[in-house]
Amino acid sequence: MSFAFGIGIGTQNNQGEWLEVFYQQPVITPDNTLMEVIRNAMDYQGGNQAMSATAEQLSQLANALRQVGEIDQAALAEKAANSKRPVAVTILETDDAASSTPEVYLKLHLISHRLAKPHGLKLEGIFGLLPNLAWTNEGAIDLNELPERQLQARLEGRTLEVKSVDKFPQMTDYVVPAGVRIADTARVRLGAYVGEGTTVMHEGFINFNAGTEGTSMIEGRISAGVMVGKGSDLGGGCSTMGTLSGGGNIVIAVGENCLIGANAGIGIPLGDRCKVEAGLYITAGTKVALLDDNNELVEVIKARDLANQADLLFRRNSQTGAVECKTNKSAIELNEELHANN
Repeated sequence: MSFAFGIGIGTQNNQGEWLEVFYQQPVITPDNTLMEVIRNAMDYQGGNQAMSATAEQLSQLANALRQVGEIDQAALAEKAANSKRPVAVTILETDDAASSTPEVYLKLHLISHRLAKPHGLKLEGIFGLLPNLAWTNEGAIDLNELPERQLQARLEGRTLEVKSVDKFPQMTDYVVPAGVRIADTARVRLGAYVGEGTTVMHEGFINFNAGTEGTSMIEGRISAGVMVGKGSDLGGGCSTMGTLSGGGNIVIAVGENCLIGANAGIGIPLGDRCKVEAGLYITAGTKVALLDDNNELVEVIKARDLANQADLLFRRNSQTGAVECKTNKSAIELNEELHANN
């Protein structure tokens, strides 16, 4: 059984190199019947491949898919046969590291379509396969070809608007997941997983390979690799430290029903029902005064020792400036076990 499959409509530069690919109906773990049809129609010999498809191949593929009852994919192949843009039929036999731009785009689509979750796919090495592009009101343009396109637009009485210059496009140009609100779509990259019920306000940001389980209010930054649990609220201007921004190999996550206050931040994973006071940034090495239910000091530890524990309140003492953590008895007992060999 193969890992993933997609028929994509893409953009190429003047040298015939892929710039981006749009997969309207990506498939994860396609069944053997579907893959047998693809194999025969595209002369697929195995492995991970992104094959350029001709109109004739796509028409034959559409007929074959219809005969085996794959109506949706057949309709897509039939429409793709009339595409004015190049078409890629991409097959991932395994979830190995991508080797082409269409393969990367298929993986990013799988996440944004909620077919795979962050950390569920191998995304190592994708930056070298994603060209830095001008994202315009006329689609993706190779930066070397941009000046000529801008001039041509002016000569024709049009203005070519460059919305961003980046390796990643905004997610909503490719997929809008059901049940979400996104106030500024430019702040959610393709490859983000936006769970149903999530609201992303104007200052909210979700990177690729990151996102929310659902029913979350996002007014802060969800960095690459960070997943936020249901019911959690990220206050305005707050931050989560991702693996691309100094977190190293630590997987930062936010549990369910957590609150990270405005302009606060975390460099450790939070368990469920945790709160971080507004303006307080906690890194793994932050010294934390652990308090019991009577606000008595238990011990001073590093924040990393409280990673993934539930029901914690992180705050700063207004008199001493020390970072404190108010916790319940079970968390203190767990912490004592952690330090038993010291």
